[in-house]
Amino acid sequence: MFRLNRLLFAGLFLATLALAPHSASAVVAKAATRAVRRPRVVRGVPTFADSTLGDVATFDDPIVRAAAIAGLGRYNGSVVAVDPNSGRILTIVNQKLAFSSGYIPCSTIKPVIAVAALEENVVTRDTMIKVAPRLYLNLVEALAHSNNAFFEELGRRMGFETVSHYARLLGLGELAGYQVPEEQPGAFPSEPPRNGGVARMSSFGEGIHITPLQLASLVSTVANGGTIYYLQYPRTDADIASFQPRIKRKLDIESLLPDVRDGMLAAVLYGTARLSYLDDEQALGKTGTCSDSASRVGWFVSYADQVHPKIVIAVLMRGQGRVVTGPMAAQIAGRIYRRLDSANYFIDKPGAKPNLSANTATAH
Repeated sequence: MFRLNRLLFAGLFLATLALAPHSASAVVAKAATRAVRRPRVVRGVPTFADSTLGDVATFDDPIVRAAAIAGLGRYNGSVVAVDPNSGRILTIVNQKLAFSSGYIPCSTIKPVIAVAALEENVVTRDTMIKVAPRLYLNLVEALAHSNNAFFEELGRRMGFETVSHYARLLGLGELAGYQVPEEQPGAFPSEPPRNGGVARMSSFGEGIHITPLQLASLVSTVANGGTIYYLQYPRTDADIASFQPRIKRKLDIESLLPDVRDGMLAAVLYGTARLSYLDDEQALGKTGTCSDSASRVGWFVSYADQVHPKIVIAVLMRGQGRVVTGPMAAQIAGRIYRRLDSANYFIDKPGAKPNLSANTATAH
């Protein structure tokens, strides 16, 4: 009986094919179409791109630019390198991205919150804040591990007006450059952001747009002890020959900075920025990872060397892939530093002109 049923089913199937050959062909064709793998279409901001496309870099520092391009590789991102002792921009890789209207700073806002909280006596180096049911952290450890709960609590304790005051004092929401016509000022909110208020603004930079130039300027101020230089980008032989630093303002924050620097060093030694670790020339830095409405965002901003800071590097990554993170941006910076170190960039050469310091700068 079972065999008879199979024969009847086969006969009916063949009859169907005979009556509807076009339908059968369509089924076969559809199955064949499914078997062909169609190319995957990636929408939105790409993770990989030629980040040098359109750059005009004739007068950039060739050693720094070559290291920055090699470090960034095929990622869609930007690298801004600055001399923290003069404000001179050494190179900008992906000038279109660097001169944009800015991006959410993610956790790179945390050094700003740390400076504000220290100045306002809201926290000291030894203050322990509860960040989980059985976990307390101090400022250095919170910076090292980029703990959001810690900095959200600092933001709540200080309030929106106080946080805004110090953020603007450190250069957020204003142009960082002097006569850099392509630069945009980013943005800073006039009221607490709806998403999380001042707490989330203090941990992720919610409501803030910051540019790579502003971030490089901010960490230059941390590196040099409190002097905010106008960033200058000399792009002619005459501009290079006549270059003089210009001071925007000086902040009396040197006594606060050791705790912030220790946190940024700890981030590199064993925290979120450990992929930037170097054996010889150790940098200090801060990572940032989050998303905006268009893509994932990864930041890392750092400086080296520790005793006599010579360069500040801000790395920005954008894209859709999981690789777009602050730790990955730190790894890019680590590659840049290694190339600079192999080129003896951090060794003062006999007869070389010393970096201009705040004492020789001209105010403007």
